[in-house]
Amino acid sequence: MSDTEQRVIIDIQDHVAHVKLNRPDKMNALDDAMFEGIIAAGEQLKEDKTIRAVVLSGEGRAFCAGLDMGNFAGMANGNSSASKDPAEKSDIPGRLEKRTHGLANRPQFSSWVWREVPVPVIVAMHGVAYGGGCQISVGADMRYAAPGTKISIMEMKWGLVPDMGATPFLQKLLGDDVARELTYTNRVILAEEAKELGLVTRVVDDPIAEALKVAAEIAQKNPEAIRASKRILNNAPFQSAADILLAESREQDKLIGFPNQVEAIMANLEKRAPVFK
Repeated sequence: MSDTEQRVIIDIQDHVAHVKLNRPDKMNALDDAMFEGIIAAGEQLKEDKTIRAVVLSGEGRAFCAGLDMGNFAGMANGNSSASKDPAEKSDIPGRLEKRTHGLANRPQFSSWVWREVPVPVIVAMHGVAYGGGCQISVGADMRYAAPGTKISIMEMKWGLVPDMGATPFLQKLLGDDVARELTYTNRVILAEEAKELGLVTRVVDDPIAEALKVAAEIAQKNPEAIRASKRILNNAPFQSAADILLAESREQDKLIGFPNQVEAIMANLEKRAPVFK
């Protein structure tokens, strides 16, 4: 098993994929192998037609403590973060401007890939979600957190800006002024405050169990409707009202009367579990 494979584990059962960050001795801090493992997991699930929901969690004491300290030492020596590529040294202008994964660079794609996974993704957080860990969580559809989980947009502490893909979503989740305050101050907040602010969906005693429960509920829905809903919700923040309404209609036209939608109706009428294709 390679270092990258060890960093991230995927367990698939009953159409639900449980993705586990697996570097517990380092609180799942983000090193090169972790970035590669997260992206590889997302890419794998993007192509898996059997998946209907995803849970993303961290092994050990924390969800993710952010960028590995070794990367910060590399920055101090003139190397860019999260890269082994000599062409991405800090003395090369625009090294992070290079788009390596569609609209994103590699660190950004570790968060953005969860938007591209075509089914709902639920992050289960505990311990800490600092910096890059927080940003990866924002790429998911929902975030469940254990009481007392510590969360921070921490990049300013290290003289940096948040640059892992969360910015398009933070202002919508938090509100513009709150997103600015948390970015400028890198203040650590607890899950309970994060829930009040909108950064956490729910605070639950066992976020992994709850996320798996909700994922299992989602997996009992029409898989075509699940994917269509995510497409609509992903695109809505960047579209006009007219475009959103048209997208709803187009997606609905591809569902109404087709076998899985008919099966959803019949299963409800007959009070039985659905059997989707």
